[in-house]
Order: sequence, then structure tokens, then C-alpha cells
Amino acid sequence: MNEEKKGFNNSSWWKPGIEILGQVSTWIVVPIVLALFFGKMLDNRFGTRPIIFLVFAGIGFLVTCFGMYKVVKNYLKKLEDIRPDQSRDPDSRSGKIN
Repeated sequence: MNEEKKGFNNSSWWKPGIEILGQVSTWIVVPIVLALFFGKMLDNRFGTRPIIFLVFAGIGFLVTCFGMYKVVKNYLKKLEDIRPDQSRDPDSRSGKIN
């Protein structure tokens, strides 16, 4: 019975993966799309094609990198909280199996 809760028979084993996929995808799409949209709009308005577009694209890329770093950092912290004894055990890092 205890193994059923930990194994693939549990119907919610996929939820954390989908949650992370959604968070990372959001951090990839939203900043870059907004930066490119507003960069192109401002370039057309001020006639500075493609300077503002490229600057906003770079800023969008940096925001995306920061957001993805934040999501992965939080996820790794959650994993360490789940298995604190294994992450600090020097034998588990070397690949030894007890």
C-alpha cells in the first residue's frame, strides 16, 4: 500500500512536472514577446528602427534568464527539502549504493 503512494500508480505523479513546465514556459514566452512587441511599436513611433527593438529584445532575454534561474532555484530547494539526508550524504554524491 505504501509503495502505491510513491509509485506511478498515484494519479498525481505528473503534476509537479507540468507545474515547472508552465512556469518555465511563461518565463520564456511572456518577457520576450512583450519586449519584441513594444520594441517594434516604439521603433515605428520614433523612427529608430531597429535600435529600440534590439535593446528590448536583449532586456527581454535577461528577464527570461533571471526568471528561469529563479524557478529552477526554487525547485531545487524543494527537492532538497524532500530529501535532506541524501543531499548532504557524501556517499550519495559519489554514486555509491548502500
